[in-house]
Amino acid sequence: MAPPKSLLGHNRQNVLATSRKGMTTRSQNAVQSNVCSFKPSGSRETRAKRKAEASPPKEKTTKRTAFANITNAIVSFGGQNHASKKTVNIIKPHVENNAAAKPADVTTLKAVLTKSKSTIRVPIHTAKPKKEEKTESNKSQGTRHSSDLEKSEDNSLYVSALEDITDSMKRTRRSNNILKIKEYEKTIEMDEKKEENSSEPRTSEKVSAAALLVAMPVSTVPDNIQWDFDIENWLDPFQVSMYAMDIFDYLKEREVQFPIGDYMERQVCLSRWMRALLIDWMVEVQESFELNHETLYLAIKLVDLYLTKVTVGKETLQLLGASSLFIASKFDERIPPMVEDFLYICDGAYSQRELIRMEMNVLKVVNFDLGIPLSYRFLRRYARCAKVSMPTLTLARYILEYSLMDYSMITLSDSKLAAAALLLAMLMKDLGGWNSTLEYYSGYKLDDIRDICNLLNETLHKKHKETLMTVRNKYSHKIFFEVAKLPLKDTLDI
Repeated sequence: MAPPKSLLGHNRQNVLATSRKGMTTRSQNAVQSNVCSFKPSGSRETRAKRKAEASPPKEKTTKRTAFANITNAIVSFGGQNHASKKTVNIIKPHVENNAAAKPADVTTLKAVLTKSKSTIRVPIHTAKPKKEEKTESNKSQGTRHSSDLEKSEDNSLYVSALEDITDSMKRTRRSNNILKIKEYEKTIEMDEKKEENSSEPRTSEKVSAAALLVAMPVSTVPDNIQWDFDIENWLDPFQVSMYAMDIFDYLKEREVQFPIGDYMERQVCLSRWMRALLIDWMVEVQESFELNHETLYLAIKLVDLYLTKVTVGKETLQLLGASSLFIASKFDERIPPMVEDFLYICDGAYSQRELIRMEMNVLKVVNFDLGIPLSYRFLRRYARCAKVSMPTLTLARYILEYSLMDYSMITLSDSKLAAAALLLAMLMKDLGGWNSTLEYYSGYKLDDIRDICNLLNETLHKKHKETLMTVRNKYSHKIFFEVAKLPLKDTLDI
């Protein structure tokens, strides 16, 4: 039976009026769906309209306090609806007359959102939120929730699991912060009570940890030392003066854990000339890729440690050098080169699988311990403590890097090599010999490094072939003060 025309026309007017406004309430959607269900006989079928979802009965509505949505969901205006991203909480607000509820305007909703934002934040200096703020947050949540239900197009009560989990995490973080603040306040109160109850007189005031770190300690160097480098740079965080001596003492102790023996007798396919050629090529790679000098020294150490324990053929020697550079780059560089770069410098002689396999073998041989003491690090430390100039330090670096190609140097201690290279550079610059300051910071006397210094001087006098000129050409540039062109000392007066 068709409905009366008066009722049908009245309902149609309501539907048209709400559609002009651009929003419908729950009761209006229900009336609209009822109107669409009546079809006069003989009328043609119109486009089916989506039915509004029925609201759950009140007796089934349960309050989920543990996973309540307390996030400040931002409702977009101006035609953009992000209801799929910002879902509505499953808690239904208890409204007495749901049909009489009207959608809130933009200004009211913004005010509610700002109120809810202010109540969720936890102040640092307070542990408990006030009761008044709690009631305001509950009211703002109810008002915001009803407005979200009115504004959403699909009027769904679907709750996103991700949204609830995120909200629960925020609530747990908030509760954890409150607990931490309470515990901190309790400890302060207990300390104050202990101080009040204690009958002992206060002899000294409390000193903060920051004041202890900033305060310079009393110098403990001997009287014959010219200056205390660590005390002078105590406030420089890059010098780590409070740990510098302990760090380098620890590195000197670790030198015995990486012994390199005379392996050339066991390497049937290799020779000293081939090793020097490999080191020259690795220096060229370091210069072309602009790698750190520590990367080069670590890679050469890995090569020598691997050759000490494993026999290598002539065809895999360059693969060993490339893999060692690849490992050292990943250990010391901020942006290491890619695998393809090392395959390119090998001129396609090896595949990526072979390079990765060699990398694994090298890491297994050194037991994945890459904290190897390097002579370059000791040299920088000794030069800083002696306050030598940059040209003198560069000359010492040239002497040390040139000695990498000499096979007779592989069994020597890295810390002694660095000290001897610095001594030779100072003698070549006529800056005096080994003084008490260098003896204190290096831990070596002149007798400990005299023979090594003479050996380094003999190495500089050797004339290598043109194929081993990379180090000399590198330090003949103006950037390195052309230290390779300085005249050599025939005899050393030490």
